Amino acid sequence: MEALKAEIAAKRKALETDPVKDARPTKYLRRGEVERLREEQLRKEKEEKEAAARAEAERKAEEEAAKARQKAQSRTASHSPMPEDGADGVKSEAFNISAEETVRRLRAKGQPIRLFGESDKERRLRLRALELIEEKEHDKHGGQNDFRKALEEVESRDRELKAKEGETKDKKKTEAEAAASAVLDLGLVKTDPKKLYPIIYHALKRMLKDWEEAMDERPESVKRTHQGKLAAATQKQSAEYLKPLFKILRQRELPDDVLARLAEIVHYTQKRQYQKANDAYLRLSIGNAPWPIGVTMVGIHERSAREKISADQVAHVLNDEVSRKYIQSLKRLITFSQTKYPPEDVSQLMG
Repeated sequence: MEALKAEIAAKRKALETDPVKDARPTKYLRRGEVERLREEQLRKEKEEKEAAARAEAERKAEEEAAKARQKAQSRTASHSPMPEDGADGVKSEAFNISAEETVRRLRAKGQPIRLFGESDKERRLRLRALELIEEKEHDKHGGQNDFRKALEEVESRDRELKAKEGETKDKKKTEAEAAASAVLDLGLVKTDPKKLYPIIYHALKRMLKDWEEAMDERPESVKRTHQGKLAAATQKQSAEYLKPLFKILRQRELPDDVLARLAEIVHYTQKRQYQKANDAYLRLSIGNAPWPIGVTMVGIHERSAREKISADQVAHVLNDEVSRKYIQSLKRLITFSQTKYPPEDVSQLMG
């Protein structure tokens, strides 16, 4: 028994000190190890590419610096001979500025503030060479300055004209708003009907704009509801339906009876007498003509009530689909107005 235990202990010790066991490679790799090795490989490749790009950029910068130094030396030698600097025999330039000023000018030109192995004197020479090149180009294309000046004058004139146009538009807008806020005079229906067209136009535009602003000022919780979306759709639909009416008002081609009814609607809406505005709307839409029943003419004689059906009592909502749509939108404007601007007397509200 003791001999068996000794043998087991010897085998265990041999396995623990076996060098082949430590050198034995693993047969499988985990997924995380594979991903780590792949990322490390990609990182090494990226670093190699960046190092190569940096080396290429440095090489190009050195070449450009060498070319710039050669050009600067050749130009300074041919154009501006400089006095000797003294003991060392190196030529010094009259272009003697501080290092801070040199850095500022180079940065303003978009040039590197110092090239590889470049001294302060060589940097000043490079700046001087760049400025000489710019001066030469300026002298070469000096004729373009007059054109550029003329172009700037034209642009400034255009800006002034646009500013004046903006002031004129603001003035007209203010006048239009004042006209829209002023109460329409119903006496113009008989004295000067032509003056009613711009007043009605701007008043209806003002109502429509107030309606649109009221829709935009609602909270988001109200806008997202079904009723909120329906109200916004109704406003947009009414604005679309009123476009033919605005076009007719601009062209000043409304019939006299329609113009009179529109003037009454705008007048009573501005005075917040919505009951009377609704009556004017009803006279415009369905009319107040008697509807004869039965035979109206027998033989060559008219019935006694037929002469009461006059031309100014027709129902304009029955004329065509376009008229029906903008007349219906007028009723919506009256309804919105009495909601936004309620009357002091409750009896003036529409039913």
